[in-house]
Amino acid sequence: MNHPTKLGPVELWRMKRLEEATGLKQSRLYELVAEGAFPSPVKLGRVSAWVSTEVQQWITDRIAERDGEAPE
Repeated sequence: MNHPTKLGPVELWRMKRLEEATGLKQSRLYELVAEGAFPSPVKLGRVSAWVSTEVQQWITDRIAERDGEAPE
């Protein structure tokens, strides 16, 4: 189920892929979700997954902050 977007096809990422993409561990990612500072997961029954384009935008925003630019 890939829906093309400005950032590329949409995928749902499970925790292992999320940790690889962000460099953050599960506990920190859930803290950021609770703080409203990271995209919320999509519930898939007993498991959760994150929308890839939302995570990619979050990463892009961190790079923009580092470079002193306003996030898009």
